[in-house]
Amino acid sequence: MNHLAVYYTYVLLSESDNKFYIGFTKKLERRLEEHEKGLVSSTLHRRPLRLIYFEACLNKIDAIEREKYFKSGFGRRFLNNRLENYLTEIS
Repeated sequence: MNHLAVYYTYVLLSESDNKFYIGFTKKLERRLEEHEKGLVSSTLHRRPLRLIYFEACLNKIDAIEREKYFKSGFGRRFLNNRLENYLTEIS
């Protein structure tokens, strides 16, 4: 059996500005720690952050394309619809 490489597309919710941060990574737990510790410049001043969604892809290109989609208007609409109950709970 081949070892599968898994890439993650993830969505963080900034508790300071209530906006999404969308990214992709091969090592989700490590990347989340980097965000939490302030090691990611694009989220440094948007902490605290909460992981609210992620998807796993078996191909790096697919994860990058999914990240681009989530950053588009259609993708943001998808996320708002997909997370409607969760986002309503926390508001």
